[in-house]
Amino acid sequence: MSTPHKNPEGNVAQVVFELRGNIAHITFDHVAARNAMTVAMYESLKTICEDIAKNPNIRVAIFRGAGGKSFVSGSDIAQFSSFKDGQDGVRYEQAIDSYLSPLATLPIPTIAVIDGMAVGGGLAIATCCDFRISTPDAKFGVPIARTLGNCLYPGNIAWLVTHMGIGLFKRMLLLAEMIPASELLAQGYLLATYDADRIGKEADVLAERLAKLAPITQKSTKLSLARIIANQLPDCQDLISETYGSNDFRNGVASFLKGEPPTWTGK
Repeated sequence: MSTPHKNPEGNVAQVVFELRGNIAHITFDHVAARNAMTVAMYESLKTICEDIAKNPNIRVAIFRGAGGKSFVSGSDIAQFSSFKDGQDGVRYEQAIDSYLSPLATLPIPTIAVIDGMAVGGGLAIATCCDFRISTPDAKFGVPIARTLGNCLYPGNIAWLVTHMGIGLFKRMLLLAEMIPASELLAQGYLLATYDADRIGKEADVLAERLAKLAPITQKSTKLSLARIIANQLPDCQDLISETYGSNDFRNGVASFLKGEPPTWTGK
């Protein structure tokens, strides 16, 4: 279990690990901020996944947000206020990639249980999991073209495009659309949707089903796919640096923190 961390507002922000038999349960607990991920939470997630990978007794991992209203609503925006130039953005995106890589390459099946929303970093975490189930009212997106004016790391883009297709990805990123669960269920990104009072039980049923299958086959399949996706990655540091070094990004962050709509200038 991770050590609870209190953010400046005094709200507990933590990633909690619990082992029930051979099933790992990981909970994102930052309810006051709709489970937005702080740096400490990302670091906890990385450590938990690294520890799970070393434990041969764990057969499946289930990831869920606390509170029943949100999976993960994104990342802590206040941290962007300290960015001075584009290289800060490059380092940040590289750090996010390092936090998510241990999840994406876990040698066991993983399940994301999504109540309410999976946005930004939450969508990335859910997509790193092998199976996603959600409540019917869940929504998914990366509306940064409307909110912050930043961008994604190429590894994150490749993972999202592979799992949901380029059409939906462009709607999320270029049009800043929030996509409903019904559409992602029809597309295949979601395995199933369940009412809130059933979804936890259905996650357990799916985990038990996965735990009965050949673990080495599951590992080989998962890691082969991860290597195929990673093999396609180009160097996009120039684009990331330009985006995070822009006046639009600085204005987007400042406006977001003030609760005001940003004005985009393309500079």
